[in-house]
Amino acid sequence: MTDDASSARRFVYICRDPKDVLVSKWHFANKLRPKELPPLPLEEAFELFSNGVSHYGPFWDHVLGYWKASLEWPKKVLCLKYEDVKKEPSGCVRKVAEFLGVPFSPEEEKKGIVEEIVKLCSFESLSNQDVNKSDTRSRENPMSNSDFFRKGEVGDWVNHLSPQMSEILDKITEQKFQGTGFRFH
Repeated sequence: MTDDASSARRFVYICRDPKDVLVSKWHFANKLRPKELPPLPLEEAFELFSNGVSHYGPFWDHVLGYWKASLEWPKKVLCLKYEDVKKEPSGCVRKVAEFLGVPFSPEEEKKGIVEEIVKLCSFESLSNQDVNKSDTRSRENPMSNSDFFRKGEVGDWVNHLSPQMSEILDKITEQKFQGTGFRFH
């Protein structure tokens, strides 16, 4: 990847606390699991995730790859945290607009365009779109758009993971990110 101005390609990467990622992946896996199979136990999903088994490789390596790319090519890769997006959505929308080279004008700010984008792109708005509420599945396409929506909450892991599971994931995260400058909290 080069960082020259002639290339218009840019990547916005949003990562999330690994504990919430695990819970989300577990729910998602069980939505897609064939009905003739029993649900995947959380303990099994935890072991797989903790050992780096994921459809896109180990979670921590994935995050670090994009984090390092954002440091090396800051004009090409923007790394955001889901928790920050939820906490300060307007600030994140402004940051993405600036990153893409189309910052909001004072007039757009005054008209409330940023807040309108936040509203339109909110979890509630997107999950309530007709196209995302449908549950149409077929043999060729076993997933529906509704499978990609659950709660969109930060910290829901506390309702699912044991304190021991949380501690293990925190230790793995601390070890994997040590010395990188990346932190979730």
